[in-house]
Amino acid sequence: MVVIDGGPLTREQVVAVVRDHAPVEVGDAALAEVTKTREHVERLAEATTPTYGVSTGFGALATRHIPLDRRAALQRSLIRSHAAGAGDPVEPEVVRGLMLLRLRTLATGRTGVRPAIVDTLTGLLNAGITPVVHEYGSLGCSGDLAPLSAVALALMGEGDVTVDGAVHSAKDALYEAGIAPLELAEKEGLALINGTDGMLGMLVLALHDLHRLLDVADLTAAMSVEALLGTDRVFAPELQALRPHPGQAVSAARMTALLSGSAIVASHRGPHCNRVQDAYSLRCAPQVHGAARDTVAYVETVADRELAAAIDNPVVLPDGRVESNGNFHGAPVAYPLDFLAIPVADVASMAERRTDRMLDANRSHGLPPFLADDPGVDSGHMIAQYTQAAIVSEMKRLAVPASVDSIPSSAMQEDHVSMGWSAARKLRTSIDGLTTVLAIELLTAARALDLRAPLTPAPATGAAVAALRRAVPGPGPDRHLAPEIAAAEALIRSGELP
Repeated sequence: MVVIDGGPLTREQVVAVVRDHAPVEVGDAALAEVTKTREHVERLAEATTPTYGVSTGFGALATRHIPLDRRAALQRSLIRSHAAGAGDPVEPEVVRGLMLLRLRTLATGRTGVRPAIVDTLTGLLNAGITPVVHEYGSLGCSGDLAPLSAVALALMGEGDVTVDGAVHSAKDALYEAGIAPLELAEKEGLALINGTDGMLGMLVLALHDLHRLLDVADLTAAMSVEALLGTDRVFAPELQALRPHPGQAVSAARMTALLSGSAIVASHRGPHCNRVQDAYSLRCAPQVHGAARDTVAYVETVADRELAAAIDNPVVLPDGRVESNGNFHGAPVAYPLDFLAIPVADVASMAERRTDRMLDANRSHGLPPFLADDPGVDSGHMIAQYTQAAIVSEMKRLAVPASVDSIPSSAMQEDHVSMGWSAARKLRTSIDGLTTVLAIELLTAARALDLRAPLTPAPATGAAVAALRRAVPGPGPDRHLAPEIAAAEALIRSGELP
C-alpha cells in the first residue's frame, strides 16, 4: 500500500504503483486539507469578483467572466475540448504514472478540488482502469494538457479505457468497478490537467530502468574485455582515484569484480604479452559508463524535487488566496530528460564498437570471423551488429534535445513551451534501444567466451553466460538470432544478471 499524505512520493513508490500495481490510499490528513481548501474555492465561486480558473475562461479566454449557471458546462467543455490528442496510445505504465502524480498534487490541497475528485481518481488506479492517452497533444507547458484531459474524461465516464489490456468505454468500466462518474465543479477541470505529471512519470521510470541498464553495460563491457583478451589493470582503484568522479569509480569497481578470477584474463597477463594498450571502447568503459551514472545522479535530484511539488495554475494557498503562477512550465523536467538521452546514446555507441571488434578477425585475437560456426556458410553475428548500428544511429538523432525548441500556442498567450513530453517520449525510445544494443553485446560476448574454451571465464561473467544459455538456444549453423535477441532483452529486464 502506498499512502499519499500530501507530501512527496519517492521514486520507488511511483514504480511500485505504476509497474507493480501496488494499491493507493489517500491519508485522512490529506483529505482534510483538500476539504479545507475547497471551502475557499466555493466562497470565491459565489463572489461577484471574477477569479481566474474559478469563474473565468482559460488561457487566452481568461478575461471572460462565466455566469454561475454555466460553470459546470465550462468544466465539462474544458475537458472535452482539451482531450484532443492524436497518434498511437501510449503505454499503460505512462498513463498510470501521470494518474498517480496528478493524484499526489490534488492531495496536497493546493488545487481546490473536492475530495470526490481525489477518491474517484484513486478508485481508477486501484481498479486497474487506465484511460487511453494518445502520443501527441502535449507541449510540456500549462501542463500535459491533452494527456491529462484524456484521464479527466474517463473520470467523467467518457472516452475509452483499458482494463487488463482490453479496450472498454469508460462508462462501462466505471460501472463494472462500482465507481460513479464525476460531474466537475468550479476549478476542478483545470486542476485535473494543469501539471507536468506525464513527463515526470516517464522521467522516474527512465531512472529506474537506467539503474539496471548501466549495471548491465558494466557486465557486457567486462565480458567483451575478457573475450577480446583485454586487461583489467586499467580498472584498478589507484588509477581511478586520479580522476575522482563517483560514477567512474563505481563502474571500474564493478568491472574489476566481474573479471576477478578469470582464467582468460590470467592467460595473457605478464611479460610475455606483447600488447601495450586496449582500444578505447574497452579501456575507457568506466569513464563513459561512470559519466552516465553521474548524469543519472543529477537527474535524480531534479526528479525528487518535482515529486515534492504541487503543480497547478492557479493554486490555492493555505491562507485562501488563489494565485496565478508559472510552475506548470516543464523546463525543469524537460532539460534532464534531454540530458539523459545523451549518455544513453553514448553508452550504446561504445557497446556497438566492442561488438564490432569481437566480430572482426583482424582485431579479435583469434576468434573466427563474425563468431560463425562455418564462416562463409554461416554469417554468425554479422547482421546482429547491423541491428546494433542501426539502433545506435537512431539514438544519436534522438539525443538532439527537444527542449531547445518552442512553438507558440493559445493565441500567443502560451508563447514559450518546454516540449518536455516530447523529450520524455524520445528518451523512452532510446532506453528501449539501449536494451537491445546491450542484449546483442551480451549474446556476442557470451559466444566469444565459449569460443575461448578450454580457458574459463570469471565466475561472474560465467554466471552471465549460464543465465543466457538457459534463456536462449545454443549455438549452431541454423541460428535464428531475432528470438535470441528478444530472449536476451527479457533476461536484462528480469534483473537476473550479475
